[in-house]
Amino acid sequence: MTMRQKFVVFAIASPLLVLLVSMLWKPVLWLLLVLIPIIVIGIIDMRQTRHSIRRLYPFLGRFRYMLEAVRPEIQQYFVESDTNGTPVSREFRSLVYQRAKGDRDTRPFGTIFDVDRNGYEWINHSMNPKHSINTDSRIKFGGDDCKKPYLASPLNISAMSFGSLSSNAIKALNKGAKLGGFAHNTGEGSISPYHLEHGGDLIWQIGTGYFGCRAEDGNFDPEQFTTNATRDEVKMIEIKLSQGAKPGHGGILPAAKLTKEIAEIRGVPMGKDVLSPPSHTAFNNPIEMMQFIARLRELSGGKPVGIKFCLGSRSEMLAICKAMLETGIAPDFITIDGGEGGTGAAPTEMTNSVGTPLKDGLIAVNNALIGCGLRDKVRIIAAGKIFSAFHLIRAVALGADTVNSARGMMLALGCIQSRTCNTDHCPTGIATQNPNRAMALDVTDKGQRVANFHHETVTNLAELIAAAGLNSLEELMPCNINRRVDGTDVRTYEDLYPTLVEGSLLEDSTRPEAWEKDWQRASAASWADS
Repeated sequence: MTMRQKFVVFAIASPLLVLLVSMLWKPVLWLLLVLIPIIVIGIIDMRQTRHSIRRLYPFLGRFRYMLEAVRPEIQQYFVESDTNGTPVSREFRSLVYQRAKGDRDTRPFGTIFDVDRNGYEWINHSMNPKHSINTDSRIKFGGDDCKKPYLASPLNISAMSFGSLSSNAIKALNKGAKLGGFAHNTGEGSISPYHLEHGGDLIWQIGTGYFGCRAEDGNFDPEQFTTNATRDEVKMIEIKLSQGAKPGHGGILPAAKLTKEIAEIRGVPMGKDVLSPPSHTAFNNPIEMMQFIARLRELSGGKPVGIKFCLGSRSEMLAICKAMLETGIAPDFITIDGGEGGTGAAPTEMTNSVGTPLKDGLIAVNNALIGCGLRDKVRIIAAGKIFSAFHLIRAVALGADTVNSARGMMLALGCIQSRTCNTDHCPTGIATQNPNRAMALDVTDKGQRVANFHHETVTNLAELIAAAGLNSLEELMPCNINRRVDGTDVRTYEDLYPTLVEGSLLEDSTRPEAWEKDWQRASAASWADS
């Protein structure tokens, strides 16, 4: 007998049995209050055609969907260990929470990491560590062409738009940036009133949708750009070519999260997903991009202008370098996003299988700039899974000057990694446009937590640098970081990721063979491989 047949027997027999027994004992009739809803639900399940499980297993089949609904919570709280959780492990989520709250963040009884596993990494300490170093070190952004250079913190807030995040989340991030003296990247969704409320330093990101500097036809509007770029709060401008979680796709704001206010700020219609084009219309090749950078620098009054991308082919990076050499124009900075980057919404194939990981992207971009003799003109920002001072140091050892953190700052706001950012049902009021949920996020408290997380991370960064016997972050070298490659085979980053000789790509006689094909493919006049 199938489960479906068994339910039919149950639906007929159980009420009759209750009625018969009630003739002897009246209170049994109360059982019908339980049985009748079960029977009704079962009949509904048998008659519907969308779910085979419910048709074959009336009523009982619904428990499968109930268990599936709470599976992420069960996995996070009861199944995963402190080190194997993804995308962010419990060890680092707890670290961010503790530092943001000002709680004790020390660890008793030794590390929980397996120091003998392949891939384990650590920094060399010195027999002669420094007693103390400056915990408020600043890195200058902006070359000779900039009239208004910016002194940036080693750690800043990565790009997250109003729309992807709630108004209270944006206000809290900006308040934290103001309190801590670091920068807040607006994301490509334009500058909202919430980015300006607390006066924190802004890096204004311009994506392919040109939100905040968008003409009616969707193209770049120089007048709107000038209005926003010359704001005192805006310290740098970042042109987004792509992002790590969905490179080559363009930004996505689901219609469920699009409010009238967001539509007005972005200059888009209501009722539809806001899909940014995959590429820019203001320029078509690397040379035109350099000219666009120079134009934005002039329109902004001389502020640093940079580009952001997740690396695709190495030849495209070399095409950018060739355009710099040919035009004499260089971006003030390049932000490298890793293929492991996070986002509020991304197609599965894009987020899982497209884009160069941060480590590989950093190495390639840093070497390309060094090999072309351009590294001293361009700062590098690393963006992707930065939660601790060691994560920051590791990125710097690979070529970064500073780092941006998005998920780390979200965790500081109170994110619990529910992974519902794309549904508008964020349980913490961060990644939602539901006003009731967003109001639960207290701007004063969470802003202070963001500042705390930044302060504690930078303080620990200073301690690591001092322990390594260095005077500043600029002295950090690839040889300071170790990686267990296989068993007892331990290599430094210097061994694993050799750095090119300055200017070596410019001459046929000095160009490494491994770079020859990419160099020949690269063209300053075209993104396509020649």
